[in-house]
Amino acid sequence: MDSQFSPFGITPSPAMPGSLLMPPPSLPPPSLPPPLTNERSNETSPHSSTDKERNSESKTGSVPPQSAQNSLSFPSSINLASYNPFSAQAPSTPLPSVPSAADSNLQPTLQNIVSTVNLGCNLELKKIALYARNAEYNPKRFAAVIMRIRSPRTTALIFSSGKMVCTGAKSEEDSRLAARKYARIIQKLGFQAKFMDFKIQNIVGSIDVGFCLRLECFHTCHSQFSSYEPELFPGLIYRLHEPKVVLLIFVSGKVVITGAKLRTEINEAFEKIYPILKNFKKV
Repeated sequence: MDSQFSPFGITPSPAMPGSLLMPPPSLPPPSLPPPLTNERSNETSPHSSTDKERNSESKTGSVPPQSAQNSLSFPSSINLASYNPFSAQAPSTPLPSVPSAADSNLQPTLQNIVSTVNLGCNLELKKIALYARNAEYNPKRFAAVIMRIRSPRTTALIFSSGKMVCTGAKSEEDSRLAARKYARIIQKLGFQAKFMDFKIQNIVGSIDVGFCLRLECFHTCHSQFSSYEPELFPGLIYRLHEPKVVLLIFVSGKVVITGAKLRTEINEAFEKIYPILKNFKKV
């Protein structure tokens, strides 16, 4: 026979018919999936058009139009080697920062100014209460005439010795102006009143630091200068030696400064107490 025996089967010889040596029929090439389309605009995806332009460029050597070049271009400021599209995140909410004492919004506000003046003569309180406007006098309750004016909005305590106390003003200038107006009213009633020895006795200021405080820990660390009895008074009383003022500190962060003679003492006292308050902020 023309065929040869092999342990793996029969190996054809050159004399075997050619039909046995024909290759298998060729299969049709696989069809590519259709290009992706946009459901809204029913147009071909820009990626497919870009691929076609790249293929045409590789075959013909022509440069695609400028619109195709800009379709996938990156800004020149972006480094493509280190570009990470997932690194861009939405800006997070900034954490609230503790304001500094130098901030203009944290300047103490003057709430009350108490001043005294000497009118230099003895006064008949019943006559003043009878003829003056906005004046009241009840000797059984208080041994002074209580008089009020609207501008500046203040209250005066007028004693028979000629001494007067003016309260309620919001600034030093308003306190002096109000005291002069009260003295003028006394003069119009027939008394030889003068304006002598005007002096500011007390300035009260207040401020809100913007955060809550741990008064128990504050009192433990500063027991030498403070007193805290929440059963009797809800605020902590802190006494500064320089300037010589008293601070009322509350859990809510409100601070009342009293006992000052000048506005600068109010600001100086707050500048000293504010760094201490930040150490006892509630978290």
